[in-house]
Amino acid sequence: MGMLDNQVAMITGAGRGVGRAVAEMMAEHGARVVVSDKDQAPAEEVVQAIRAKGGDAIAFSGDVTAPEFPAAIIRETITAFGQLDILVNNAGYTWDNLVHKMSDEQFQKMLDIHLIAPFRLIREAAPYLRDAGKTDVEQGVWRYRKIVNVTSVAGVMGNVGQANYSSAKAGLIGLTKTVAKEWAGFNVNCNAVAFGLIDTRLTQAKEKGETVDGVAVGIPEKVRNMFEQSIPQKRAGLAEEAAQGIFYLASPLSNYVNGQVLHINGGMYT
Repeated sequence: MGMLDNQVAMITGAGRGVGRAVAEMMAEHGARVVVSDKDQAPAEEVVQAIRAKGGDAIAFSGDVTAPEFPAAIIRETITAFGQLDILVNNAGYTWDNLVHKMSDEQFQKMLDIHLIAPFRLIREAAPYLRDAGKTDVEQGVWRYRKIVNVTSVAGVMGNVGQANYSSAKAGLIGLTKTVAKEWAGFNVNCNAVAFGLIDTRLTQAKEKGETVDGVAVGIPEKVRNMFEQSIPQKRAGLAEEAAQGIFYLASPLSNYVNGQVLHINGGMYT
């Protein structure tokens, strides 16, 4: 028996990094998984990896910031699996600049992907999370459904060069706590994870030349090394370690945890 048997989980940004680790972890524990990514190829690769281990998954590619995205992915999920129990808002990237040099476009792009997209997806999922939970409660059925939003230490503490990202991630914390207050009575748990430095392509040395939507991502190697040394555990977290925190909040282990922000940062800012 798996901890997530008979549940359906949707994870955005699941083609790589933390999102992929979450998708594979949930599948290993029995969930049927919707692997969402902007690019079809990595999403399909994750699906094939899950199926190779006996799991069940489908791929869905699309831009989470597109207004039509939420309805399309929810429709595909219900068509394939007939239900939705777990929603993980993980998709995102960074586009850094100092406040006095930051463009309106830079600021808006971070709001779009880190705050507005999760809001729209949660709202679209309401019939299958909130409303389904309300029906269960009225019938005396105790079934929990989960929302996990991925925020950041930057959303809690702020960060130099990331006014846009920090603002969006701080807003996501507010959204998380509000949804928890509104939907907790229907046995929907809405929580967030706040990551510190996690080793993904978005936090690798900038000199490696990784880009997302034409925007260079990563951290200058010298700065990254200094950053690692400031962490009490003296290293970046692994994608699998980050995924474990999300899994906890998506699992029955967190049925009485609601509106919380779980910090996964190796002791940073303690």
